[in-house]
Amino acid sequence: MAAAVALLDEGATVPFVARYRKEVTGGLDDTQLRTLSERLSYLREMESRRAAILASITEQGKMTEALQASILKAGTKAELEDIYLPYKPKRRTRAMIARENGLGPLVESILADRSADPAALAAGYVTEAVPDVKSALEGARDIVAEGLAENADLLGRLRSHMKQVAKLVSTVVEGKEAEGAKFSDYFAHTEAWATAPSHRVLAMLRGRNEGFLALDLAVDADAPKGDSPAERACGAALGAGGRGAGDAWLRDAAAWAWRVKIRTSLTLDLMGEMRDRAEEEAIRVFARNLKDLLLAAPAGGKATMGLDPGIRTGVKVAVIDATGKVVATDTVYPFQPKNDLRGAQVALAQLISRHRVQLIAIGNGTASRETEKMVADLLAVLPGAEKPVKVIVSEAGASVYSASELAAKEFPDLDVSLRGAVSIARRLQDPLAELVKIEPKSIGVGQYQHDVDQHRLGRSLEAVVEDAVNAVGVDLNTASAPLLARVSGVGPSLADAIVSHRDANGPFRTRRDLLKVARLGPKAFEQAAGFLRIADGAEPLDASSVHPEAYDVARRIVAACGRDIRSLMGDAAALKSVDPRRFVDDRFGLPTVKDILAELEKPGRDPRPSFRTATFTEGVNEISDLKPGMLLEGTVTNVAAFGAFVDIGVHQDGLVHVSQLADRFVKDPHEVVKAGDVVKVRVVEVDVPRKRIGLTMKSQSAEAREAVRDRGAPPPKPGARGPMSAGPKGDAPKGGGGGNAFADALKGKFGR
Repeated sequence: MAAAVALLDEGATVPFVARYRKEVTGGLDDTQLRTLSERLSYLREMESRRAAILASITEQGKMTEALQASILKAGTKAELEDIYLPYKPKRRTRAMIARENGLGPLVESILADRSADPAALAAGYVTEAVPDVKSALEGARDIVAEGLAENADLLGRLRSHMKQVAKLVSTVVEGKEAEGAKFSDYFAHTEAWATAPSHRVLAMLRGRNEGFLALDLAVDADAPKGDSPAERACGAALGAGGRGAGDAWLRDAAAWAWRVKIRTSLTLDLMGEMRDRAEEEAIRVFARNLKDLLLAAPAGGKATMGLDPGIRTGVKVAVIDATGKVVATDTVYPFQPKNDLRGAQVALAQLISRHRVQLIAIGNGTASRETEKMVADLLAVLPGAEKPVKVIVSEAGASVYSASELAAKEFPDLDVSLRGAVSIARRLQDPLAELVKIEPKSIGVGQYQHDVDQHRLGRSLEAVVEDAVNAVGVDLNTASAPLLARVSGVGPSLADAIVSHRDANGPFRTRRDLLKVARLGPKAFEQAAGFLRIADGAEPLDASSVHPEAYDVARRIVAACGRDIRSLMGDAAALKSVDPRRFVDDRFGLPTVKDILAELEKPGRDPRPSFRTATFTEGVNEISDLKPGMLLEGTVTNVAAFGAFVDIGVHQDGLVHVSQLADRFVKDPHEVVKAGDVVKVRVVEVDVPRKRIGLTMKSQSAEAREAVRDRGAPPPKPGARGPMSAGPKGDAPKGGGGGNAFADALKGKFGR
């Protein structure tokens, strides 16, 4: 841990430390290092706050040994703030005014003599500033309440109690029922604060922020007034357990302090903690989905046609060659109002023939299915056996990129609408290289991403992009500036300098040539070199992830094999016979030597999966075409805590609830699926008015077993229609394992 912290403090990046400093950190991976870095930031912020609190109380002359010990012992920011509360500079409070009016001694008298009548004691404190006994007792109560509200030990216990028993209560704002109908599931909703899932918390918070819902925490709601566990705890803090009149008054004051002051303050704290918890989970889900999308299988260097579908504005067309260079653009109008279907197909056919197009990427937005049908009909009549493969591609963020300064710089002479078609084509060739040009938040694979802390979200997503780029590696001689900027140790300004040097001097022959780039010094070279690849360069190892600092080790391995390095690279049989322990030295330990051997076996290997596409069912173009029981193929677009969304080609993703992802129990949907996966699903329920589609990935045998368990019915006979099949007239099945499993999700308790 100390070594990892030292490396990060010195400016080393997480990808560099994870890949090339395994001996130093004991093999911590990038995820562990990110967690360490975040925790380190929290602890350092807490230590800074601890120092400020110690200094403030010392300056006030109120520091004691016991107080200092409690401050030094505090393990969280919340504990620190509880301790500091009595010493925190604040505006004049009612308790301060009461003390100024001479009521402090009255409180002391009540505490000292519990048998005395507080009203009788208060009579002696009536003055011009305190007109009557009632005012005197109210002032005393204010002093007692403030003391309880600043009791760090009591606050800690009450906070723990609330976390255990509090219920989050959501109610509709009167008169907003119709306007806020989309939040109807939360008009009268209650669940435990401790276990409320992220997506429901964020949905309720959004409803409150939009003025449709009211949220509160119910604590000990069933307890008698004045005798709840929390109120008793406040009374116990005053030692008010006796039967005297003073004890009774103190218990009432404690109950009032809880209801009016302490509960309100702690509710705000817990609401904030609940939001933080929900945001953290939402950001984690977004980050994991983004990583899966960035590391999706690339189609590779093939001539590709990108189609950005549209109706009135036409279908935008861009053709790129195997290197991603734009070679042709057009706009065709197969739909209303022009309805020039034949002309559009002729134009596409000419482009396919002229540029030998192998892939057709179709954006999944408006008119995507109509565009896909047009392309399918065209491909059916194209001559020749080798026809292009059509693929539906997510166009999330394409419009953002099209209008960006980067796109304008990249395609100054290209219309904004056509830039989107280029982006769609390129993200099929290499998703990672194209998606790094788009702000991660615009890619759209999160839940409630606009409701969470944007700084935290941005920081987390930037880290994901950095890790993904460096996991794959970057071709130094072909990579764009945005892609190079994500490489460890590079950044935007050095990326521009690398591209400028490359344009002026031609391709880099070796990694060492990087040191000739303006402002790129030894530190940046150390961080970046291992992640940059040079194919067919002067140094064979430059095409691998072996770091230049370890080339000597690699050459010793090659010498021991008695082979030429180019012939040895890729020869797994020869390399597996090498004992890595022979090459360990003072600088490089066993993990690094094993990594070098693995890289020599498969130099420059791409960790991404092989390319595969989903085939949408012909004739299923709209949600109204769906019927329960249909078996379809689709692509996972998003994975949330409650399940996975799947694009089945009807303009509206369906939900596979977590309970329907597999025949076994699944706690985390990411155990089964990730964004970009091609999956087989069966339709369970369709709600056309609300645009909700329920899907399952369970086998029919598992569904049959569930039906038996849930209904108590006999098992279906071989060949009989299962519980996912349509009824006699195509109606959705009532009840059953599938239907019940989706009840909660299809009521809208998820964000999309």
